[in-house]
Amino acid sequence: MWTTTNWNDYEVLDTSSGEKLERWGNFLLIRPDPQVIWHTPRKHPGWTHPNAHYHRSKKGGGSWEFFDLPEEWEISYPTAAGDLRFALKPFSFKHTGLFPEQAANWDWFVPIIIEETQKHPEKRPKVLNLFAYTGGATIAAAKAGAFVTHVDASKGMVSWARENAVRTGLPENSIRWLVDDCQKFVAREIRRGNHYDAIIMDPPSYGRGPKGELWKLEENIWELIQSVFQLLPEDPLFFLINSYTTGLSPSVLSYMAGETLGKHKQQIQAEELALPVTESGLFLPCGSSCRYARGN
Repeated sequence: MWTTTNWNDYEVLDTSSGEKLERWGNFLLIRPDPQVIWHTPRKHPGWTHPNAHYHRSKKGGGSWEFFDLPEEWEISYPTAAGDLRFALKPFSFKHTGLFPEQAANWDWFVPIIIEETQKHPEKRPKVLNLFAYTGGATIAAAKAGAFVTHVDASKGMVSWARENAVRTGLPENSIRWLVDDCQKFVAREIRRGNHYDAIIMDPPSYGRGPKGELWKLEENIWELIQSVFQLLPEDPLFFLINSYTTGLSPSVLSYMAGETLGKHKQQIQAEELALPVTESGLFLPCGSSCRYARGN
């Protein structure tokens, strides 16, 4: 498993009966988690005094119950390049605007970018972040010294990511912001002959593009990976893909990336992402990641 212990502003305090108790800065949230199938005693006092609780509906979806939670608040994460700052707010389907388990991947690629910029100070690494959401990976890569192209189909998510960049103190010329369908963007970049030193992908299990384009991970991911690798040079700096779909195990991600990377397949690693749980000492699985880095 890949995890991180560097969070100061985030913590999974406990898990039980399909839910997790989390600390986001100074606030406690209870949110559903399908991985939590055990029914252990809820001894932590936060279970009875949360700031907000997301209740899942038997008909699908769900809703928030608020007790004492601001409309928006801020947390930070320390990296080798400096602190990253993120705005949080509860919105539809239990999310807060950040996936904290992804910090394990930031810890991985930030030193790679720093080392590359030190070796070649005259050239900033070009990083493409697809399905970039509110910009966690974008902010981390830009803070490390890369020039990042941030692509997401949601105008609202791109605006949120831009706010996070401002909070982190990043210069405007460090990120190119695009509201676009990722598959169509990749196809256009291939036709233009453009290339990136590194690519990050965090595709959803299901979604729609800005014009209603349908996306299903299992049906589209193989074709997208094959297309995306055409945007990488012969010896890419790194490649990262995440999956929250339970049917796509680390070995499946590794196989798809390896078949596309060809001669670099021996340098691919894939693992579950996880978050430590304070009360029990276990690690809560949070999807899978597949990584390639030059010289691994």
